[in-house]
Amino acid sequence: MMLSRRNRHSNHTNNTWPGFVDALSTLLLVIIFLLSMFVLAQFFLGTALSGRDEALVKLQNQVLELGDLLALEQQANRDLRDNISQLSASLQSANMTREELESRINDLEADIAQAEGRTARMQESRQENESNLRDLEQRYAEASRALGEERELSHRARQQVEQLNSQLTQLRQQLASLQSALEASELRDREQKATIANLSQRLNTALASKVAELHQYRSEFFGRLKTALGNNPNIRVQGDRFIFQSEVLFGSGSADLDQNGKREMAKLAQTLVEISQQIPTDINWILRVDGHTDKLPIKSGRYPSNWELSIARALSVVYFLNSRGVDAHRLAATGFGPYQPLDPADTPDAYQRNRRIELRLTAK
Repeated sequence: MMLSRRNRHSNHTNNTWPGFVDALSTLLLVIIFLLSMFVLAQFFLGTALSGRDEALVKLQNQVLELGDLLALEQQANRDLRDNISQLSASLQSANMTREELESRINDLEADIAQAEGRTARMQESRQENESNLRDLEQRYAEASRALGEERELSHRARQQVEQLNSQLTQLRQQLASLQSALEASELRDREQKATIANLSQRLNTALASKVAELHQYRSEFFGRLKTALGNNPNIRVQGDRFIFQSEVLFGSGSADLDQNGKREMAKLAQTLVEISQQIPTDINWILRVDGHTDKLPIKSGRYPSNWELSIARALSVVYFLNSRGVDAHRLAATGFGPYQPLDPADTPDAYQRNRRIELRLTAK
Protein backbone atom coordinates (compact mmCIF):
# COMPACT_ATOMS: atom_id res chain seq x y z
CA MET A 1 0.00 0.00 0.00
CA MET A 2 2.76 2.46 0.77
CA LEU A 3 4.35 1.67 -2.53
CA SER A 4 1.22 2.53 -4.47
CA ARG A 5 0.87 5.90 -2.74
CA ARG A 6 4.42 6.77 -3.72
CA ASN A 7 3.84 5.86 -7.32
CA ARG A 8 0.80 8.08 -7.49
CA HIS A 9 2.71 10.93 -5.92
CA SER A 10 5.60 10.67 -8.30
CA ASN A 11 3.24 10.67 -11.31
CA HIS A 12 1.49 13.73 -10.08
CA THR A 13 4.67 15.72 -9.65
CA ASN A 14 5.92 14.96 -13.07
CA ASN A 15 2.64 16.10 -14.90
CA THR A 16 2.29 19.59 -13.34
CA TRP A 17 4.49 21.62 -15.64
CA PRO A 18 3.16 20.40 -18.97
CA GLY A 19 -0.37 21.12 -17.74
CA PHE A 20 0.61 24.58 -16.71
CA VAL A 21 2.19 25.18 -20.10
CA ASP A 22 -0.99 23.98 -21.78
CA ALA A 23 -3.08 26.29 -19.68
CA LEU A 24 -0.83 29.26 -20.42
CA SER A 25 -0.86 28.56 -24.12
CA THR A 26 -4.63 28.25 -24.06
CA LEU A 27 -4.91 31.50 -22.13
CA LEU A 28 -2.51 33.16 -24.55
CA LEU A 29 -4.65 32.01 -27.49
CA VAL A 30 -7.75 33.36 -25.83
CA ILE A 31 -6.08 36.72 -25.18
CA ILE A 32 -4.83 36.86 -28.76
CA PHE A 33 -8.36 36.08 -29.97
CA LEU A 34 -9.84 38.75 -27.77
CA LEU A 35 -7.27 41.27 -28.94
CA SER A 36 -8.06 40.36 -32.54
CA MET A 37 -11.74 40.84 -31.88
CA PHE A 38 -11.09 44.11 -30.14
CA VAL A 39 -9.01 45.33 -33.06
CA LEU A 40 -11.72 44.26 -35.51
CA ALA A 41 -14.36 45.94 -33.35
CA GLN A 42 -12.32 49.12 -33.22
CA PHE A 43 -11.94 49.00 -36.97
CA PHE A 44 -15.63 48.50 -37.59
CA LEU A 45 -16.56 51.05 -34.94
CA GLY A 46 -14.26 53.61 -36.50
CA THR A 47 -15.71 52.89 -39.89
CA ALA A 48 -19.24 53.25 -38.49
CA LEU A 49 -18.41 56.46 -36.65
CA SER A 50 -16.85 57.97 -39.73
CA GLY A 51 -20.02 57.05 -41.74
CA ARG A 52 -22.22 58.56 -39.04
CA ASP A 53 -20.26 61.80 -39.09
CA GLU A 54 -20.71 62.03 -42.83
CA ALA A 55 -24.44 61.35 -42.45
CA LEU A 56 -24.63 63.97 -39.70
CA VAL A 57 -22.94 66.50 -41.93
CA LYS A 58 -25.44 65.67 -44.70
CA LEU A 59 -28.33 66.04 -42.29
CA GLN A 60 -27.02 69.40 -41.12
CA ASN A 61 -26.75 70.51 -44.73
CA GLN A 62 -30.33 69.34 -45.36
CA VAL A 63 -31.53 71.17 -42.25
CA LEU A 64 -29.89 74.32 -43.51
CA GLU A 65 -31.51 73.85 -46.93
CA LEU A 66 -34.90 73.25 -45.26
CA GLY A 67 -34.41 76.40 -43.19
CA ASP A 68 -33.76 78.37 -46.38
CA LEU A 69 -36.82 76.79 -48.01
CA LEU A 70 -38.91 77.61 -44.91
CA ALA A 71 -37.78 81.20 -44.99
CA LEU A 72 -38.67 81.38 -48.69
CA GLU A 73 -42.05 79.79 -47.96
CA GLN A 74 -42.75 82.26 -45.15
CA GLN A 75 -41.82 85.12 -47.43
CA ALA A 76 -44.11 83.68 -50.09
CA ASN A 77 -46.91 83.39 -47.51
CA ARG A 78 -46.43 87.02 -46.51
CA ASP A 79 -46.56 88.01 -50.12
CA LEU A 80 -49.74 85.96 -50.60
CA ARG A 81 -51.33 87.60 -47.56
CA ASP A 82 -50.48 91.00 -48.93
CA ASN A 83 -51.94 90.00 -52.30
CA ILE A 84 -55.08 88.64 -50.63
CA SER A 85 -55.52 91.87 -48.66
CA GLN A 86 -55.13 93.87 -51.84
CA LEU A 87 -57.59 91.56 -53.67
CA SER A 88 -60.11 91.88 -50.78
CA ALA A 89 -59.85 95.64 -50.91
CA SER A 90 -60.26 95.54 -54.67
CA LEU A 91 -63.24 93.16 -54.33
CA GLN A 92 -64.95 95.41 -51.77
CA SER A 93 -64.37 98.39 -54.01
CA ALA A 94 -65.71 96.44 -56.97
CA ASN A 95 -68.79 95.36 -54.92
CA MET A 96 -69.44 98.95 -53.91
CA THR A 97 -69.08 100.02 -57.51
CA ARG A 98 -71.42 97.21 -58.62
CA GLU A 99 -74.03 98.19 -56.00
CA GLU A 100 -73.81 101.81 -57.09
CA LEU A 101 -74.22 100.73 -60.71
CA GLU A 102 -77.19 98.52 -59.82
CA SER A 103 -78.77 101.39 -57.89
CA ARG A 104 -78.24 103.69 -60.86
CA ILE A 105 -79.68 101.03 -63.19
CA ASN A 106 -82.75 100.66 -60.95
CA ASP A 107 -83.17 104.44 -60.83
CA LEU A 108 -82.85 104.61 -64.60
CA GLU A 109 -85.36 101.76 -65.03
CA ALA A 110 -87.79 103.55 -62.70
CA ASP A 111 -87.29 106.79 -64.63
CA ILE A 112 -87.87 104.91 -67.90
CA ALA A 113 -91.05 103.30 -66.48
CA GLN A 114 -92.30 106.68 -65.30
CA ALA A 115 -91.51 108.21 -68.65
CA GLU A 116 -93.30 105.37 -70.43
CA GLY A 117 -96.27 105.80 -68.07
CA ARG A 118 -96.36 109.53 -68.73
CA THR A 119 -96.09 108.87 -72.44
CA ALA A 120 -98.95 106.34 -72.29
CA ARG A 121 -101.07 108.74 -70.25
CA MET A 122 -100.30 111.54 -72.70
CA GLN A 123 -101.31 109.30 -75.58
CA GLU A 124 -104.50 108.29 -73.75
CA SER A 125 -105.20 111.93 -72.92
CA ARG A 126 -104.64 112.93 -76.55
CA GLN A 127 -106.94 110.16 -77.74
CA GLU A 128 -109.51 111.14 -75.12
CA ASN A 129 -109.27 114.78 -76.17
CA GLU A 130 -109.72 113.81 -79.79
CA SER A 131 -112.71 111.68 -78.83
CA ASN A 132 -114.16 114.51 -76.74
CA LEU A 133 -113.63 116.90 -79.62
CA ARG A 134 -115.49 114.58 -81.95
CA ASP A 135 -118.26 114.20 -79.35
CA LEU A 136 -118.48 117.97 -78.97
CA GLU A 137 -118.69 118.43 -82.71
CA GLN A 138 -121.40 115.80 -82.88
CA ARG A 139 -123.26 117.35 -79.96
CA TYR A 140 -123.01 120.76 -81.53
CA ALA A 141 -124.53 119.41 -84.69
CA GLU A 142 -127.25 117.64 -82.72
CA ALA A 143 -127.84 120.75 -80.61
CA SER A 144 -128.22 122.81 -83.76
CA ARG A 145 -130.76 120.36 -85.11
CA ALA A 146 -132.50 120.19 -81.71
CA LEU A 147 -132.65 123.99 -81.53
CA GLY A 148 -134.46 124.08 -84.81
CA GLU A 149 -136.80 121.36 -83.66
CA GLU A 150 -137.35 123.16 -80.32
CA ARG A 151 -138.30 126.29 -82.13
CA GLU A 152 -140.83 124.31 -84.12
CA LEU A 153 -142.06 122.58 -80.99
CA SER A 154 -142.24 125.75 -78.93
CA HIS A 155 -145.35 126.88 -80.66
CA ARG A 156 -146.93 123.50 -80.28
CA ALA A 157 -145.88 123.43 -76.63
CA ARG A 158 -147.65 126.69 -75.92
CA GLN A 159 -150.80 125.27 -77.40
CA GLN A 160 -150.37 122.10 -75.34
CA VAL A 161 -149.81 124.18 -72.18
CA GLU A 162 -153.13 125.85 -72.71
CA GLN A 163 -154.76 122.49 -73.15
CA LEU A 164 -152.99 121.16 -70.04
CA ASN A 165 -154.16 124.12 -67.98
CA SER A 166 -157.68 123.32 -68.99
CA GLN A 167 -157.18 119.66 -68.13
CA LEU A 168 -155.57 120.67 -64.80
CA THR A 169 -158.67 122.62 -63.85
CA GLN A 170 -160.80 119.58 -64.61
CA LEU A 171 -158.42 117.35 -62.58
CA ARG A 172 -158.65 119.67 -59.61
CA GLN A 173 -162.40 119.39 -59.70
CA GLN A 174 -162.11 115.58 -59.88
CA LEU A 175 -159.58 115.62 -56.99
CA ALA A 176 -162.03 117.51 -54.81
CA SER A 177 -164.64 114.87 -55.59
CA LEU A 178 -162.19 112.09 -54.77
CA GLN A 179 -161.27 113.81 -51.50
CA SER A 180 -164.90 113.81 -50.47
CA ALA A 181 -165.20 110.12 -51.42
CA LEU A 182 -162.01 109.33 -49.46
CA GLU A 183 -163.35 111.01 -46.34
CA ALA A 184 -166.54 108.98 -46.65
CA SER A 185 -164.42 105.80 -47.13
CA GLU A 186 -162.34 106.56 -44.04
CA LEU A 187 -165.54 106.99 -42.04
CA ARG A 188 -166.73 103.56 -43.24
CA ASP A 189 -163.27 102.11 -42.45
CA ARG A 190 -163.44 103.34 -38.85
CA GLU A 191 -166.89 101.82 -38.51
CA GLN A 192 -165.58 98.50 -39.94
CA LYS A 193 -162.61 98.52 -37.55
CA ALA A 194 -164.97 98.97 -34.64
CA THR A 195 -167.02 96.06 -35.97
CA ILE A 196 -163.85 93.89 -36.35
CA ALA A 197 -162.75 94.74 -32.80
CA ASN A 198 -166.17 93.73 -31.55
CA LEU A 199 -165.96 90.48 -33.54
CA SER A 200 -162.46 89.77 -32.19
CA GLN A 201 -163.68 90.26 -28.66
CA ARG A 202 -166.61 87.98 -29.29
CA LEU A 203 -164.27 85.39 -30.86
CA ASN A 204 -161.92 85.49 -27.86
CA THR A 205 -164.92 85.07 -25.59
CA ALA A 206 -166.08 82.09 -27.65
CA LEU A 207 -162.61 80.54 -27.61
CA ALA A 208 -162.37 81.00 -23.86
CA SER A 209 -165.77 79.36 -23.54
CA LYS A 210 -164.65 76.42 -25.71
CA VAL A 211 -161.44 76.05 -23.72
CA ALA A 212 -163.40 76.08 -20.49
CA GLU A 213 -165.80 73.56 -21.98
CA LEU A 214 -162.87 71.35 -23.09
CA HIS A 215 -161.40 71.66 -19.61
CA GLN A 216 -164.73 70.49 -18.21
CA TYR A 217 -164.73 67.44 -20.49
CA ARG A 218 -161.06 66.79 -19.68
CA SER A 219 -161.83 66.84 -15.96
CA GLU A 220 -164.74 64.48 -16.54
CA PHE A 221 -162.52 62.26 -18.72
CA PHE A 222 -159.78 62.07 -16.09
CA GLY A 223 -162.32 61.46 -13.32
CA ARG A 224 -164.08 58.66 -15.18
CA LEU A 225 -160.74 57.20 -16.30
CA LYS A 226 -159.43 57.20 -12.74
CA THR A 227 -162.58 55.44 -11.61
CA ALA A 228 -162.29 52.87 -14.40
CA LEU A 229 -158.62 52.12 -13.73
CA GLY A 230 -159.01 51.87 -9.97
CA ASN A 231 -156.52 52.75 -7.28
CA ASN A 232 -153.38 51.51 -9.02
CA PRO A 233 -150.30 53.22 -7.48
CA ASN A 234 -148.54 53.04 -10.87
CA ILE A 235 -151.31 55.09 -12.55
CA ARG A 236 -151.86 58.66 -11.34
CA VAL A 237 -153.18 62.07 -12.38
CA GLN A 238 -150.74 64.97 -12.19
CA GLY A 239 -152.06 68.35 -13.32
CA ASP A 240 -153.44 68.01 -16.85
CA ARG A 241 -151.68 64.67 -17.42
CA PHE A 242 -152.64 61.05 -16.83
CA ILE A 243 -149.42 59.09 -16.08
CA PHE A 244 -148.91 55.32 -16.57
CA GLN A 245 -145.67 53.80 -15.33
CA SER A 246 -144.06 51.80 -18.13
CA GLU A 247 -143.98 48.62 -16.03
CA VAL A 248 -147.81 48.61 -16.08
CA LEU A 249 -147.91 48.47 -19.89
CA PHE A 250 -144.63 47.06 -21.24
CA GLY A 251 -141.93 44.57 -20.47
CA SER A 252 -138.34 45.72 -19.91
CA GLY A 253 -136.85 47.14 -23.13
CA SER A 254 -140.03 46.30 -25.10
CA ALA A 255 -142.54 48.51 -26.91
CA ASP A 256 -145.24 45.82 -27.25
CA LEU A 257 -148.19 46.10 -24.86
CA ASP A 258 -148.38 43.08 -22.59
CA GLN A 259 -151.69 41.59 -21.46
CA ASN A 260 -151.98 43.84 -18.40
CA GLY A 261 -151.15 46.88 -20.55
CA LYS A 262 -153.81 45.95 -23.11
CA ARG A 263 -156.42 45.66 -20.32
CA GLU A 264 -155.56 49.10 -18.99
CA MET A 265 -155.52 50.64 -22.46
CA ALA A 266 -158.88 48.97 -23.26
CA LYS A 267 -160.41 50.75 -20.25
CA LEU A 268 -158.85 54.01 -21.42
CA ALA A 269 -160.17 53.51 -24.98
CA GLN A 270 -163.71 52.78 -23.78
CA THR A 271 -163.76 55.87 -21.55
CA LEU A 272 -162.31 58.04 -24.31
CA VAL A 273 -164.87 56.82 -26.87
CA GLU A 274 -167.72 57.59 -24.46
CA ILE A 275 -166.38 61.05 -23.62
CA SER A 276 -165.62 61.88 -27.29
CA GLN A 277 -169.30 61.29 -28.17
CA GLN A 278 -170.26 63.97 -25.65
CA ILE A 279 -167.73 66.59 -26.74
CA PRO A 280 -169.30 69.01 -29.29
CA THR A 281 -167.93 68.74 -32.80
CA ASP A 282 -166.89 72.40 -32.86
CA ILE A 283 -164.30 71.77 -30.12
CA ASN A 284 -161.06 70.74 -31.86
CA TRP A 285 -159.41 68.43 -29.30
CA ILE A 286 -156.66 65.82 -29.42
CA LEU A 287 -155.25 63.16 -27.07
CA ARG A 288 -151.45 63.36 -27.04
CA VAL A 289 -149.54 60.23 -25.99
CA ASP A 290 -146.02 61.03 -24.74
CA GLY A 291 -143.40 58.33 -24.25
CA HIS A 292 -140.62 58.78 -21.67
CA THR A 293 -137.69 56.57 -20.57
CA ASP A 294 -134.93 56.66 -17.97
CA LYS A 295 -131.34 57.58 -18.86
CA LEU A 296 -129.84 54.11 -18.45
CA PRO A 297 -128.38 52.84 -21.76
CA ILE A 298 -130.77 50.53 -23.57
CA LYS A 299 -129.69 46.88 -23.87
CA SER A 300 -132.18 45.81 -26.54
CA GLY A 301 -130.81 45.27 -30.03
CA ARG A 302 -134.17 46.23 -31.54
CA TYR A 303 -133.94 49.93 -30.63
CA PRO A 304 -130.68 51.94 -31.04
CA SER A 305 -131.47 54.30 -28.14
CA ASN A 306 -134.04 55.22 -25.50
CA TRP A 307 -135.40 57.86 -27.87
CA GLU A 308 -136.54 55.27 -30.40
CA LEU A 309 -137.94 53.14 -27.56
CA SER A 310 -140.04 56.05 -26.21
CA ILE A 311 -141.45 56.81 -29.67
CA ALA A 312 -142.20 53.13 -30.31
CA ARG A 313 -144.08 52.83 -27.00
CA ALA A 314 -146.15 55.96 -27.70
CA LEU A 315 -147.01 54.61 -31.16
CA SER A 316 -147.95 51.23 -29.69
CA VAL A 317 -150.48 52.93 -27.35
CA VAL A 318 -151.87 55.07 -30.22
CA TYR A 319 -152.29 52.05 -32.50
CA PHE A 320 -154.08 50.12 -29.75
CA LEU A 321 -156.46 53.01 -28.95
CA ASN A 322 -157.24 53.43 -32.64
CA SER A 323 -157.94 49.70 -32.93
CA ARG A 324 -160.46 50.09 -30.06
CA GLY A 325 -162.48 52.80 -31.79
CA VAL A 326 -160.68 56.04 -30.99
CA ASP A 327 -160.60 58.33 -34.04
CA ALA A 328 -157.08 58.53 -35.51
CA HIS A 329 -157.60 62.28 -36.11
CA ARG A 330 -157.81 62.70 -32.33
CA LEU A 331 -154.53 60.90 -31.54
CA ALA A 332 -150.88 62.02 -31.60
CA ALA A 333 -147.71 60.15 -30.53
CA THR A 334 -144.49 61.81 -29.34
CA GLY A 335 -141.29 60.44 -27.84
CA PHE A 336 -139.05 62.36 -25.42
CA GLY A 337 -136.59 59.60 -24.48
CA PRO A 338 -134.77 60.40 -21.21
CA TYR A 339 -134.74 64.18 -21.79
CA GLN A 340 -137.88 65.17 -19.77
CA PRO A 341 -137.35 63.38 -16.41
CA LEU A 342 -139.71 63.81 -13.48
CA ASP A 343 -136.92 63.03 -11.03
CA PRO A 344 -133.29 63.93 -11.97
CA ALA A 345 -131.79 61.76 -9.21
CA ASP A 346 -129.62 58.74 -10.04
CA THR A 347 -131.55 56.17 -8.00
CA PRO A 348 -133.67 53.14 -8.94
CA ASP A 349 -136.84 54.89 -7.67
CA ALA A 350 -136.08 57.94 -9.86
CA TYR A 351 -135.45 55.73 -12.87
CA GLN A 352 -138.79 53.96 -12.28
CA ARG A 353 -140.69 57.28 -12.02
CA ASN A 354 -139.13 58.54 -15.25
CA ARG A 355 -140.18 55.44 -17.25
CA ARG A 356 -143.76 56.44 -18.10
CA ILE A 357 -146.51 57.09 -20.66
CA GLU A 358 -148.31 60.44 -20.28
CA LEU A 359 -151.77 61.27 -21.73
CA ARG A 360 -152.82 64.88 -22.36
CA LEU A 361 -156.28 65.90 -23.57
CA THR A 362 -155.69 69.28 -25.17
CA ALA A 363 -156.89 71.59 -27.93
CA LYS A 364 -155.21 71.52 -31.32
